[in-house]
Amino acid sequence: MGTEGSTVLSPLWRGLPPIAPSAVSNSASCALPPRFEAVRTARTFTRTTLQGWGLGGLFDDVALVVSELVTNSLRYALPPEPISGGAYEPPVRLHLMRWTSRLVCAVRDPSEESPTAGEADASAECGRGLFLVESFSDTWGWHPLAGALHGKVVWALFRLPREQHA
Repeated sequence: MGTEGSTVLSPLWRGLPPIAPSAVSNSASCALPPRFEAVRTARTFTRTTLQGWGLGGLFDDVALVVSELVTNSLRYALPPEPISGGAYEPPVRLHLMRWTSRLVCAVRDPSEESPTAGEADASAECGRGLFLVESFSDTWGWHPLAGALHGKVVWALFRLPREQHA
């Protein structure tokens, strides 16, 4: 996520003991193409990254959240027509960041629109994504990107079990 990660993610520490955002012990990022197959890519990237960090036991919950955040970005945040000209920047990017006691997954996309939870009835096939994110993570939120960057970051935070603190 580079330097913008510290600024964009700084508000997400509410209610948690402070840590320096620059003290990320591990981070990884994956550019995702504007196709729904990118959800599978994001899940594979998440599995590989968590296993490399010794956090493979968290994969099911984190992968569900990553899948929902990436799907929402692909479904609701992409412009109807590809932006032409200039250098190509993949429109959606997944970031995983691990601190000693927490893990954050964040998805950056080009929309500045707030994510909104849907009201799904029992037979609906969609509309529950942010409810699942809220249910499986410890907290989640979103922030617009600042400066020359356009879009937003939607993030979910997971507190790591004590035995996972490195």
